[in-house]
Amino acid sequence: MFFSSGQKQDWMKNRVRKRKKSGKKRKGRKQISNKRQLAITILFLAVFISILHSSFLWKPNSVSGISPKQEEGSDVGSRVLPAEDGPCGRPEITEDFLDKNPYSRSGIALRKVKGVVIHYVENPGSTAKENRDYFNNLQNTHLTKASSHYIVGLDGEVIQCIPQSEISYASNNRNKDTISIECCHPKKNGKFNDKTYNSAVRLTAWICKTYGLSSQNVIRHYDVTGKMCPRYYVKHEQAWKDFCNKVQECLEKD
Repeated sequence: MFFSSGQKQDWMKNRVRKRKKSGKKRKGRKQISNKRQLAITILFLAVFISILHSSFLWKPNSVSGISPKQEEGSDVGSRVLPAEDGPCGRPEITEDFLDKNPYSRSGIALRKVKGVVIHYVENPGSTAKENRDYFNNLQNTHLTKASSHYIVGLDGEVIQCIPQSEISYASNNRNKDTISIECCHPKKNGKFNDKTYNSAVRLTAWICKTYGLSSQNVIRHYDVTGKMCPRYYVKHEQAWKDFCNKVQECLEKD
């Protein structure tokens, strides 16, 4: 191809312009690519720092040894709820929920609470933990359907077996609207010792206060079915009245 002197100069100028334009495009693409790479790097670092920060901040619950999610769900694991001040303050409670199963913890919702039912374990000298484990093992033995929301032990300890938002298998046709409390006893007569008695009174008063109930809403298993439970407080009517009076005293002092 032959050019005149003027054409050759124009051709050279156009070629230079094209090179400059092409260089600018390449430079622009390179800058965009660099910006994208920088953005991806910043995003990666942000995610990494967030994960690292969370791992340092998260700690198991110091009392219960369970995660915050377990605390909110109150479904598994165990924890100790510290005692509260006041006549109707919550006693110290150890949550040790039963496994969900058809024989002792159905998971059926307890939609309303109209009363508190007092029971005795009918196994002299047994502990709260032993009775709790008996309830939990019913899923394997299939001996019967039985459980309780709470068990008060011989040293006054309180174990919660079932959340108050679920029914227990304790009080027959009153399971649907009551909280149940099983009480340990040292002898066959079923009389509670002082530690068990005092914890049972306080626990009952706290539940009554929680649901706006009075001692008139505290009953025995006997009052539901006629069963001799709690034995001593069925045979000794005045002892039962005294128990209810103690609960009412707590409510009136609070």
